[in-house]
Amino acid sequence: MTVHLVKLCVGAETVNDLAVWVKKRSRENEQAGRGCVHEHVTRMYPKREAALLDGGSIFWVIKGHILVRQRLLGFERRVGGDGIRRCAILIDPVLNPTESQSRRAFQGWRYLRVEDAPGDVKKGALANPSIDLTIELAELGLL
Repeated sequence: MTVHLVKLCVGAETVNDLAVWVKKRSRENEQAGRGCVHEHVTRMYPKREAALLDGGSIFWVIKGHILVRQRLLGFERRVGGDGIRRCAILIDPVLNPTESQSRRAFQGWRYLRVEDAPGDVKKGALANPSIDLTIELAELGLL
């Protein structure tokens, strides 16, 4: 049964900030021979790997709202230069804008059930509105 991840997008103020980072990391990975893939390194390895790879995505929280998702491709165990074991989350570089969903701050990542995940923004809808507009619309209950 499919499950997703939800994670704070630390350092990004907008979806465009995330897009720039994804493009840069994907290009670096491709040039290094690892394929055109975005990766995010974290300390914990997911216990529900099979369910995540059964069509799961990582949903990014930007300034208190889930706004975008990326499809999960895999996980790799890594050891940092400090000897600490880590997990590289391998992610499709394509960003899929989602309906806005408010989220409080948390540490690490959380599992997200399919039925609780926001839907993708439909074609023809307002694509990539500014974060301020998105938050205001969400607070008004319009998103």
